[in-house]
Amino acid sequence: MHVNCVGAIILDGAGRLLLIRRGHPPGEGLWSIPGGRVEAGESDAAALRREVMEETGLVVTVGPLVGAVERSGPAGAVYVIRDYLATVDAGTLTPGDDAAAARWCAPADLALLPLTDGLLDALTSWDVL
Repeated sequence: MHVNCVGAIILDGAGRLLLIRRGHPPGEGLWSIPGGRVEAGESDAAALRREVMEETGLVVTVGPLVGAVERSGPAGAVYVIRDYLATVDAGTLTPGDDAAAARWCAPADLALLPLTDGLLDALTSWDVL
């Protein structure tokens, strides 16, 4: 079973990447970009705006698709994650919903954090960092 998901690649003016620490499985305790499942009838852009708002309190404009990855999930599920660039329009960074924490992270510091599997490789291969 394929599960459609989206992720937001959000960089600030200093080139720092917005990360959230997952508060629930999958990936509980690991740092990742904001995102989650696309609900039935929802566009990728709508899902991305909703997930970013729920997890960070920020309002974003969704930009272009950067890349996609597939990750194994429970019970044979495959998460198909499409990652988009996004820019912050409004809001105050406040972790919520599935996010136990949220922070801006310099690219050089990413290697020091426990990241979700494959995140750093994907972002590097897509020339985002």
